[in-house]
Amino acid sequence: MSLVAGVVAVQGDVSEHADAIRRASTARGESVEVLEVRESGIVPDCDLLAMPGGESTTISRLVHSEGIAAEIRDHVDDEKPLFATCAGLIVASSDAGDERVETLDLIDVTVERNAFGRQKDSFEAPLEVTGLPDDEPFPAVFIRAPVIDDVGDARVLASWDGNPVAVRDGPVVGTSFHPELTTDDRIHELAFFENDGASVTALE
Repeated sequence: MSLVAGVVAVQGDVSEHADAIRRASTARGESVEVLEVRESGIVPDCDLLAMPGGESTTISRLVHSEGIAAEIRDHVDDEKPLFATCAGLIVASSDAGDERVETLDLIDVTVERNAFGRQKDSFEAPLEVTGLPDDEPFPAVFIRAPVIDDVGDARVLASWDGNPVAVRDGPVVGTSFHPELTTDDRIHELAFFENDGASVTALE
């Protein structure tokens, strides 16, 4: 049976995440159906879930108003993988440092929005990421990226310039950068198929 993957599609790099999930699943010998999540009722059918970057205030507002937020929390409570990138990390955090963002409190970190600079300050950096299938640096793309100021119970997977930029908290992986904007799918594999020993299987 195929895995079912959901991409929270209220804003952000939806198609790029969907393509990366398909490639990562194929690399692991899994077939996958990817669904775009814009309303409630879809997440409960998903084995894997991604929350892309975009505008964190907008994503936060829409996942709550559309009834998706509670389903995402239930997904994580069931120990199913969630991968949150850039603005998705902000929304998944315990503290966004901005009262306009109603976080999901799924990753025990405090973040600062846009702390790596604005669009014109975008850059790519080679990261050493704990748990990748090989030791090659990951080509991380930073675009209006948040800084992780404080890490509670989450585990740091990668840092850049002295700041954590990739973390894991149980079944949730969050990155300040955009792995979906590269053709390197190793972090998607890490997030979805190296889930701290928890198996990822298709729903019956």
